[in-house]
Parts: sequence; structure tokens; C-alpha cells
Amino acid sequence: MLIGTLKLTFHLPWANSLKDKRMMVKSICVKLRNKFAVSAAEVESQDVYRTAVIGVAYVASSTAQIDSVLDHLIAWLENSCEAELVEIQRDI
Repeated sequence: MLIGTLKLTFHLPWANSLKDKRMMVKSICVKLRNKFAVSAAEVESQDVYRTAVIGVAYVASSTAQIDSVLDHLIAWLENSCEAELVEIQRDI
């Protein structure tokens, strides 16, 4: 069993409150769970309304499968997310 993790840092220039930020974070986490069958949650900077840090975990039996899912997930976020993805930390 292998576990792949991502720590994704987003910049939200349009967010004017924590409510704006939490709506976006919740939406992203639900979409990631449904589309990619990963575990996702906000892990840092909960009180900073223009920065969101989301942790993602995926369990599989091979490194190739983890790499494939995480690559597709990152590409999807870069193309369809309102927030700007500014940093990615990846670990297997």
C-alpha cells in the first residue's frame, strides 16, 4: 500500500471574507473527492481569507497509479479552478 499526498496552496485575490474563502474551499474539496476519489481537506491558514491550503491524500498499490491520479488532479485544478494555484508539495 502506498500513499500519495499533495499540499496545494491557493491565492484567492477576490476573497473579501472567510465566508468567501470557505465556500471555495468546500467546493474544491467536494469536487476532488467526487471526481478523483481522494481525501481532501483544508489543512493550514484557516484564518487567512486570501490564502487556502488544501491537503490531498490518495491510496493505491503502485506509484504509477498515484502519479497518474495526482497529475490529472493538478491539471484539472489549473484549468478549472477560480483560485490561483501558487504552490504544490508532492510526496509518495
